[in-house]
Formats: sequence, structure tokens, C-alpha cells
Amino acid sequence: MIRRATSADAPAIAALWNPWIRDSAVTFNPTPKTARDVARLIATRPAVLVSADPGTSDIAGFATYGQFRAGAGYATCMEHTIVLSPQARRHGLGRALMHAVEHHAAHHGAHQMIAGISGENPEAIHFHAALGYHEIARIPEAGFKFGRFMDLVLMGKFLLS
Repeated sequence: MIRRATSADAPAIAALWNPWIRDSAVTFNPTPKTARDVARLIATRPAVLVSADPGTSDIAGFATYGQFRAGAGYATCMEHTIVLSPQARRHGLGRALMHAVEHHAAHHGAHQMIAGISGENPEAIHFHAALGYHEIARIPEAGFKFGRFMDLVLMGKFLLS
């Protein structure tokens, strides 16, 4: 079941997100999210969608998006974040969350969705390519984490409204 997140989901979303932040190079951000950080994200983003097991209400993944860059000229260009629990991967959940967040964005006037992906995350590059995203830029050594520089891969997809 995919639904909009509420502030009550913030602790579970932070718990899902933080191992990826702490232990991997899939994000360049080294600072774990607090429940308060996530609650603020839920309150300020156009949508934060979660996949929750209707039997347990456990959150297995979330996706959100926001404007790619500040300013009115970028008002229709969005960037998304998607995070799944390791157990939820390869079962269609990521695809369902991406379709839901893309649909929401397109319905609210977005023209394009951007994915900012660590060059050290080939699974995410493959995942996005399978969903119709194309590499539009690679910025060498744009990120720094774990004592090393990492490339940033930007992939984009035009949305149909």
C-alpha cells in the first residue's frame, strides 16, 4: 500500500534512511536524519509517499520530491529521493513508489524529474535507466564521503501530465 506520509511516520522513515546515510555511499550526506528532520521534510515537500504493509504498518520504503533548484525558472523541474529497506528491494516496490511520485509531480505541473545518484551506486543507475531515465550529466568528484571523492550522476526523465 502506498500512501502519503504523516508526521507520525517520521521516526520510521529516519530509521529506514539512516543506515544508508551512515554505512553507504549511496548518499553523500554523512549526517543521520532525526525524526524532527523528517517531520520537517514531510511538512515542506509537495509529497512524501511511503509504502506501508497494511497488516503491520511497517514502512518498507519512501519516495519524495522537491524543486531541483531554487527560483521560478526551475518551478517545473523536480528532483526525487527514494529509499527502500534492503528486504524490500527487487520486489517491485521501488518501481511502484517511483510511478506514484512521478504521477504526483506530473499532476502538480512538473515537466521533468531528476535523479542525483552516487557514481558508486550502479544499482540505482540501472534502476533509473529501467524506468526511462537517461544520464544527462556526470560531475566528477562532486561528492566527498568516507575520505574519498565520488562522482555525481544526474539522470533525467520527462514526465507526461
